Amino acid sequence: MDGSEDVSVREQLFHQWVRECIICSLLFAILYLLSYFLITLFKKHADFTTVDDEDAAVNRIALGMCTFTLAVSLGAVLLLPFSIISNEVLLSLPQNYYIQWLNGSLIHGLWNLIFLFSNLSLIFLMPFAYFFTEAEGFAGSKKGIMARVYETFVVLLLLTLLLLGIMWVVSAIVDDSAASRESLYDLWEYYLPYLYSCISLFGVLLLLLCTPLGLSRMFTVTGTLLVKPRLLEDLDEQLSCTAFEEAAISRKISDKTSCWLNLNMAVLKKQFLAIRAHKKTLEMREQASPWQRNLGYPLVMTLLLALTGIAVLVVGFHVLELLIDEAAMPNGIQDAPLGKVSFSVFGSFGAAMQVILIFYLMISSLVGFYSSPLFTRLLPQRCNTAMTKIIGNCVSLLVLSSALPVFSRTLGITRFDLLGDFGRFNWLGNFYLIFVYNMLFAGLTTLCLVRKFTWAVQAELIRAFGLDKLPLPVTRPGKIS
Repeated sequence: MDGSEDVSVREQLFHQWVRECIICSLLFAILYLLSYFLITLFKKHADFTTVDDEDAAVNRIALGMCTFTLAVSLGAVLLLPFSIISNEVLLSLPQNYYIQWLNGSLIHGLWNLIFLFSNLSLIFLMPFAYFFTEAEGFAGSKKGIMARVYETFVVLLLLTLLLLGIMWVVSAIVDDSAASRESLYDLWEYYLPYLYSCISLFGVLLLLLCTPLGLSRMFTVTGTLLVKPRLLEDLDEQLSCTAFEEAAISRKISDKTSCWLNLNMAVLKKQFLAIRAHKKTLEMREQASPWQRNLGYPLVMTLLLALTGIAVLVVGFHVLELLIDEAAMPNGIQDAPLGKVSFSVFGSFGAAMQVILIFYLMISSLVGFYSSPLFTRLLPQRCNTAMTKIIGNCVSLLVLSSALPVFSRTLGITRFDLLGDFGRFNWLGNFYLIFVYNMLFAGLTTLCLVRKFTWAVQAELIRAFGLDKLPLPVTRPGKIS
């Protein structure tokens, strides 16, 4: 009897493992297809249709690695929202037969897979893809793909030895105990988690800089996509100016005998196409309905302001909570059961608000990342992005997205536990670091918003009173006597 029960238990565990493998494979296949579609929108097609078949094959291999990395990035972004939603679903429908596949083992497995694939992509795949595209083979060796592979592996080996040496020195400086010296010899249990902990800390610091800037830039970016009310925007005047510019450039292009003949015709044609596209955009905005014009813009701006205000209030409340309750630390709650208790005091509504805030902060961080002067050159262009730039974007997105769960938990956006190795980072237990981080985020976000709205109100007042159309005074130098 006991033997049959052991067999049934083993069968259940086996079927559960197979079910989890199938679900994880399907989810990753969906993310991989979506990532491939996104990369094909921006990649430069000339890199894959070159006369040299070797370069085209190298670019295809690098493209596959970039697609895998971007899929891992999307999975890291969806990891925390999916876990929060799964917890609320299990809490609301604990005995439903159709959601029995959604359990704690599956969620833990997803966290572990994202952690593993993030390490694999950051430490091996992306460096290999970059060096592989830049490699040409050693001097005197036979040309071909294998020659590039050999050179890439040699460069990666040298880079690995350099990183191991740097981490050895840093670890010895930080902790010079006997246990720390013994752990230096453990590559899998010490070096890789320590390296990823440093990368995660860098990503969290990068989010600290990019997210406040992105929260203020979201209003500008959204305003360019929506139709403003006529009180704030004069489309008729913009259309008239655009029509005059189009006519002037068209006259320069068509009149071959004029003095404009010495101008670069390619530049003029490019300007003409850009002005025509801008004119079509203005015409479409002019045809917008009154509801779209007078109601859509204020509602969206109010929604952005509300989400930003809620995020700042949540962080401010978390700062007070850090001073009172030790469990508010990112590593304060460990192994919380899934589907037993809600991670928000407001129940399902609070969980939905947490998911919305996580996505909003991620989008804002991307806007701030590509708006910052240091990373503006990484902004991809549709059908005109080189492979090296695609690799740089994939690395940047993976660093930001893999730090998103730690970022959200550090700011108190959610109380959901950091599962797996995400909660093993040593710096998550440093109270002063977490407290200063929350204070800096709240202060920088408030400062960016105040500066943004101050300049916006000033610009609108100048435009409303027509001061922007006044001629600027010209100071002439006095005559020399």
